[in-house]
Amino acid sequence: MKKLITLTLITVAVTSSAHAQWIVYDPASNIQGILNTAQEIAKFVEVINNQVQQIQTLTDQLNEFKHYEDLFGDPKRIVVSTITPLVTDLRRTELGESLGELIQAADGVAALTYNAQGLYNTIGESFVTPKGKTVARDADAFRPFAAINATTANYQTVSTNTAARRAKLKGEIAATLEQLRTASSDAEVQKLSATLTGLSAALASTEHETGEALANSLVQDIENRNDERKQAQAIKEQQSAAFSEALGNYGKTFRLLDAPTTFPK
Repeated sequence: MKKLITLTLITVAVTSSAHAQWIVYDPASNIQGILNTAQEIAKFVEVINNQVQQIQTLTDQLNEFKHYEDLFGDPKRIVVSTITPLVTDLRRTELGESLGELIQAADGVAALTYNAQGLYNTIGESFVTPKGKTVARDADAFRPFAAINATTANYQTVSTNTAARRAKLKGEIAATLEQLRTASSDAEVQKLSATLTGLSAALASTEHETGEALANSLVQDIENRNDERKQAQAIKEQQSAAFSEALGNYGKTFRLLDAPTTFPK
């Protein structure tokens, strides 16, 4: 036991004397350092693995999007040839005039010279009496007839225009249906279906424009007929009052004799 203690003291003394010349080796500290480094490397590897996984996820999502685009198509790349004519038609100003505009522009002189391209006889702005006197007609009295002529002409203009547009729109609908029949993606089908809906709405709009122009003409004709009956009623009342007044005047002027007639003896 004493020998062991002595040997230990000698060893400590030698170690202490050599401390200035040699680095002390601590196995536990070095092992801990190695472990810490290994843990840091493991964490770094885990971060790298997470990043790789995220990149793989994004790649899968991108591939999925590309697959979706292959299946359903890209709407931006689909060009429908009938869209531009449809937009042009929808932005077009309606050709027909309103009933108020037609009435305001009605000119009695135009009614007096109107013959519907030779269909009717022209009345003329004046006439000659049997004695050869030229009498000018009252143009304002013929304005209601001018309004009818104007609404009829408006209907003819709108009808001609809408007939041409209907033929064009039907051709565009047929072309769109053909494109729809050969569509290769869902996006193309959706875009063509929307265009087809717009073309159908534009076609229906032409019918409404024609109907409105016809309604203007019918309404004005009804208005003229109503005024004609109104004028006739007014004249009838005036004639009745004049007749009653004439009878009163006649009774005052020519009295009937109610006394018995006597003859000379």
